Amino acid sequence: MSPVHPSLSPEARANLPRHVAVIMDGNGRWAKARHLPRVEGHRRGADSAREIIRSAGEVGIKYLTLYAFSAENWNRPKDEVDALMKYLVQYLKSETGELNRNNVRLEVIGQIWRLPDHVQEQLHKTITALSKNNGLTLVMALSYGSRLEIVDAVRQVAQKVKGGTLDPADITEKIISDHLWTRSVPDPDLLVRTSGEMRLSNFLLWQISYAELVVTPTLWPDFRRPHFYAALEEYARRNRRFGGV
Repeated sequence: MSPVHPSLSPEARANLPRHVAVIMDGNGRWAKARHLPRVEGHRRGADSAREIIRSAGEVGIKYLTLYAFSAENWNRPKDEVDALMKYLVQYLKSETGELNRNNVRLEVIGQIWRLPDHVQEQLHKTITALSKNNGLTLVMALSYGSRLEIVDAVRQVAQKVKGGTLDPADITEKIISDHLWTRSVPDPDLLVRTSGEMRLSNFLLWQISYAELVVTPTLWPDFRRPHFYAALEEYARRNRRFGGV
């Protein structure tokens, strides 16, 4: 018997966000509460990622960005970082088939050059394998930090000014956006953060200027389709004024 999934209301289906970004938080606390190693929380969190990617594609969301590994996460114990890299490669290898069947395309943002070579190689293989798909675009933020991204964009713009190809008077918000790592995707409409923490954690600071925020106390390893649908329902109830009345 196939599982019975909760359904979205007609209002939510008619008002889906084009782009959902998720801060996947709480893996460590989930594991600690169960007297398990932290890496077990990350392993269980991969199951949540699988279900949310599947759910987003099924309802028709076009872009899903997952904050998978921050630039600050490099400061964690080496064994935990190594385990995260191992799980990332395993996830990419095991999920490529399903992602392909579900017409998912993959993009990656962040300081990818800092990732181990074998991780970069697997990312390249998976991105290539999914490159012809045109359904959900999954964006994985890896070794990502929003301030680093903005600094990088400013450097690129400054170089163009220095080279005489750009006048400072012509610098606009679009110019900045066009030099960010996310330049190929629209800004998020909805930002979901799990685990109840009320902070942005250096994630898409420029891009979420007008995003709706939904914070849930649910820890990421427990965050599944019903929780995702609840966030979409909440989004549909919001009145997005973009500074107007």
